[in-house]
Amino acid sequence: MVILMSGLDYSQAPIELREQLSFTKAQVGALVGRIRAQNLRILGCALISTCNRTELYLSCAPESDLKPDEILCGAVGLEYAPFAGAFVTRRGSAAARHLMEVAGGLKSQIWGEDQIISQVKAAIGIAREQGAADPVLETLFRNAVAAGKEIKTKVRLTGVATSAAARAVDVLRRDMGKLDGKRALVIGNGEMGRLSASLLREAGCSVTVTLRTYRHGETVVPAGCGVVPYDDRFSAMEGMDLVLSATTSPHYTVTAEQMSMLKRRPSWVVDLSMPRDVDAGVGAIPGITLYNVDTLGAEQHRGEIPVEVLDILDDYMGRFYEWHNYRKCLPAIENLKEAITERVLTYPELEDGLEQEELVELTVSKAVDLLTGGLKEHFTPEDLERVVGKIKVHTAVRSRERENCHGEKRILFSAIC
Repeated sequence: MVILMSGLDYSQAPIELREQLSFTKAQVGALVGRIRAQNLRILGCALISTCNRTELYLSCAPESDLKPDEILCGAVGLEYAPFAGAFVTRRGSAAARHLMEVAGGLKSQIWGEDQIISQVKAAIGIAREQGAADPVLETLFRNAVAAGKEIKTKVRLTGVATSAAARAVDVLRRDMGKLDGKRALVIGNGEMGRLSASLLREAGCSVTVTLRTYRHGETVVPAGCGVVPYDDRFSAMEGMDLVLSATTSPHYTVTAEQMSMLKRRPSWVVDLSMPRDVDAGVGAIPGITLYNVDTLGAEQHRGEIPVEVLDILDDYMGRFYEWHNYRKCLPAIENLKEAITERVLTYPELEDGLEQEELVELTVSKAVDLLTGGLKEHFTPEDLERVVGKIKVHTAVRSRERENCHGEKRILFSAIC
């Protein structure tokens, strides 16, 4: 099997392109299920979709000429041409290494960000639920997530903010002078919204969070924050110093027209969503400064990857390819078992037939499994097939010798009689 991936991210694709290929979890599930079902050459399919990147991973036959970027655009009904220069396609070990670097936060706009590990884990989980994941992608993503966790645990990549929400608070504190006593409205009460509200509250803001009235079940509101219905968000903006929006809405939560109608408009607006929550026209309104995920991360410092991180990546790449090589060897291992069994059964002769034959097959199977399991990093399918060939040659020679011997015995017996 071979791994193929195509992705576009903040480094080559502007936000206007990325938001066209940004998907909710439900959309990701529908897409991977459809892509996997519509192409029999695709054995596994997983899709990562975040604010910074959209990446499609495929597991295919080695000779596959599939193009993941064109497949993704076709699946959502978008013309490929506008995206051609933004996609980067990788194959084999380059694709596997890239995923591990992504999971470690090494490819993020905010270097070393915390949320990407859970996003990578969620991507393979969604693929599994849709029946789109295969053993190759399952093992690759599991190793990538493990590598990311080990990097987070053992190595401090950076001393600055490691989430978009934390970066936003840092930028606001820098540009507003201070946040103590400022009034903030946070639109959205999902993971990013709650994190943003908590960080603003810790920075000294008086924070109000919007809640949607149709949501059921337990609603978590960060400690110390007020609440307002989502539908009343514009009246709640009056007199606010800043507004931060972080939802999964497919539509704008804040439009330029609605914002311009306010009498006491906020001076600072932050959009942490993809696709964007805030109409870009809001930034053209006099007195308002608008940030989005690209402008917030533009000044992020990227250091050299520490040697400890490179060692971790190499370790998990080795684990994945050790497993991958062993999997490729499985057909040859079965051939080896059959060849050895045939050789054992050829000489010496068995007296009781079936029971002993079954015992030999079981013994050979267990012995070969133990041998190949302990040496799986040292052989290839080609090595095993060469062994099989030699065993078959010896078996054939021994069979001919036995036939000749039996023939001579029959002739001698006839002569005596």
